[in-house]
Amino acid sequence: MTPERVPEDFAVVVDARGAIMVWSAAAEQLLGYGAAEVVGRPAADLLAAGLPESARRHVTAGRRATGEVALRHRGGDRVVLRLQATPMADAGPGRLWLVTGARPMSEPERAEPVTAALWDLTLAQLPVPVAVYDRDARLVSANATMAHVMGLAVEEMRGRTLWEIEPSEPFDEYDRLQRQVLRTGETVFHEAHGRAPGETRERAWSMFISPLKDEAGRVLGVSAAVFDTTEQHWARRRLAVLNDAGLRIGSALDVTRTVEELADVAVEGFADFVTVDLLESVVLGDEPEPVRPDQPVVVRRAAQRSVLDGCPESVVAPGDAVRYPVMTPPMRTLIAGRGARHTAGEPGIQEWIRSSQARAESVSKHMIHSLMLVPLRARGVTLGLVHFLRHRTGDTFSEDDLLLAEEIVARAAVSVDNARRYTRERRTALALQRSLLPVRPRELTALEVAYRYLPAGSGADVGGDWFDVIPLSGARVALVVGDVVGHGIHASATMGRLRTAVRTLADVDLAPDELLTQLDDLVLRLDREEGPEARGRAQDASGEVGATCVYAVYDPVSRRCTMARAGHPPPALVTPDGGVRFLDLPAGPPLGLGGLPFESVEVELAEGSLLALYTDGLVEAADRDIDAGLALLHRALSGPAAALAPLEETCDDVLRTVLSDRPGDDIVLMLARTAALDADKVRTWQVARDPAAVAGARKLAGEQLAAWGLTEAAFATELIVSELVTNAVRYGGDPIVLRLIRDTSLICEVSDGSGTAPHLRRARVFDEGGRGLLLVAQIAERWGTRQTSTGKTIWAEQSLPAGTEEPAPPGEPSQESSRESSRESSRESSRRQSRRQSRR
Repeated sequence: MTPERVPEDFAVVVDARGAIMVWSAAAEQLLGYGAAEVVGRPAADLLAAGLPESARRHVTAGRRATGEVALRHRGGDRVVLRLQATPMADAGPGRLWLVTGARPMSEPERAEPVTAALWDLTLAQLPVPVAVYDRDARLVSANATMAHVMGLAVEEMRGRTLWEIEPSEPFDEYDRLQRQVLRTGETVFHEAHGRAPGETRERAWSMFISPLKDEAGRVLGVSAAVFDTTEQHWARRRLAVLNDAGLRIGSALDVTRTVEELADVAVEGFADFVTVDLLESVVLGDEPEPVRPDQPVVVRRAAQRSVLDGCPESVVAPGDAVRYPVMTPPMRTLIAGRGARHTAGEPGIQEWIRSSQARAESVSKHMIHSLMLVPLRARGVTLGLVHFLRHRTGDTFSEDDLLLAEEIVARAAVSVDNARRYTRERRTALALQRSLLPVRPRELTALEVAYRYLPAGSGADVGGDWFDVIPLSGARVALVVGDVVGHGIHASATMGRLRTAVRTLADVDLAPDELLTQLDDLVLRLDREEGPEARGRAQDASGEVGATCVYAVYDPVSRRCTMARAGHPPPALVTPDGGVRFLDLPAGPPLGLGGLPFESVEVELAEGSLLALYTDGLVEAADRDIDAGLALLHRALSGPAAALAPLEETCDDVLRTVLSDRPGDDIVLMLARTAALDADKVRTWQVARDPAAVAGARKLAGEQLAAWGLTEAAFATELIVSELVTNAVRYGGDPIVLRLIRDTSLICEVSDGSGTAPHLRRARVFDEGGRGLLLVAQIAERWGTRQTSTGKTIWAEQSLPAGTEEPAPPGEPSQESSRESSRESSRESSRRQSRRQSRR
């Protein structure tokens, strides 16, 4: 223990060896040792700690030394004195030292009542909650601020532990921390957030739980000092919300997803219920219409989030329309373009709440007390309105909350506007792309066709995939599938130009390899015309407008298909028995490289064979190579069931098997099942190169038309045959062949061995010739010429006379009813395809 005052006659004599020689009564009173107990013992035995370094040096040098020294009381306590050691004259063999003592000046003058009173007043009136607990963690005393926070008087809490005072969370944790400090003797810092028993609002607290030690270092109790850090807590939380908003809002170029992210961040950060209403024009991706102050505004609920499951506070479902009447708080906020704070009791807010019974019931039921209205604005244009409401959080929205809300709404508004612009541009690109694709497969005698077109589902721009089915002369059909490099409107526009070019070249009846050569030249010209600046690229112009393509021509008379490809995946062939193989076509270079040849391959197809043409988006993916995709396609097409199943079902089966996720690129899949033209619908004759043979050719044609029941077309057909055969006899070469084909139209073809193409010219009055092709052009619906391996063929088509359709066999529908059924089936297939694409 430490006495109130050190006796004035405290003195001790120590010899040169450090042994005590004289022990005064004052020393006995101070340290509790009698003279008999200490005289002759080393003075060092009474030290509770070593001598200060400066005192040790002075004693060693024989000079007077002064300093604070910690001594050990007989009872074990620690006593600190300010001692002075003075050397005495020599006495015998060594020097003696006189040690006198005095109380340290830094020790509190507890004997002075004024100082003690000030200390007590300071603790009692400190505006920080402070409490003191004993060795058993029971309250000894607390100041008025702590009593207010706890909601109890000090007398009610004294002698009780925290858990006994408030047996609930988080006071069990505080009690545990106090006992930890009593056990370890180390200060603990702890942060908490919640509502104290004597408070009506939640606060953030920072508390220091510190040990109370005596002079010997023993822990006698603990003190708790608690600091209100609510403002710092909200400041940190606002910064966290801003950081969260920057990371989460705008992750996708989708308007709805962006506003949902805004609502998520706000509810997790500082609001209890958030709704986002967008102008209808924004939801549609159009330019926002200006808000007029004299007219109500109709918006749509785009997103809403709550701290409660299911958003029970809401009176409007997502997607529903909401009407803001003139001069209501939401309308005034939209017009002002600035956020505003309100309480539920304000007259204007009360009037708006009562204007809807459902709204009034929700506000009353959930005790909504505070709200903020913040307009969603980007680039000077209003896009919608965000509502922030509180009912579970006790505090009303502050000015700092409004600044935070305006900041995250401003960030979200830019992302919403970007998503809106992207949606509009993508819709435009899709409309352009779809307008350039066939509406539905044509009804053809030679082929049954079905297709699937799937735009990329990852949110990327539309691509340049395309396909087409082109009827050719002689009942033949051309199939084409292509893919332009890149995405966006530029790729779609390039796709449209290439598709138009293919149709134009197909009308000229070019062979597949020659058509791809011409198309390659076109791509090179497009590339030179645009140049890298037009596309915003810095690379060389060569090969920038790239594309791949596969082109096939099927002849139902010969059942032969001629194909060529330009850097495109190989077509798959499914035989009627279910066998599958990828056709070994020369790959050819992609379009746009120039200078490299293309090769055609001719394949004979059994009736009922299935051709599968597709773009690389079907078989390639980020997580697999093309070989794995081709293996999946092979599996999807294998087996007799796939060979005989309806094409629409086969298309769906292929997509389900090959596609494992949303496609990262546009996909085209076209399936074509071959048919053969019946032999009785085709007649072929060899014609001698003799003017006298023309009459015989006319006669043969007339007899065949009579056999087919097409006597009404006999005159026109005989005239066409006469003119075409005459031209072949006069200007062509052997062999001359006449062929009639009865398909959906009546086709007349005359082939000869000369490669010289005829041309239409207008004969003068006295010319003896030059009118043949002009007559053919006037009589026929279509006519043209195509090159063959042995020369050329001139053809002409006529519509079949009404009522000449062949009767259906007994028990089978008529041709017309079959066509109508086919049309309806095709329309239903198109509707199913549209629904599937919408879901994707």
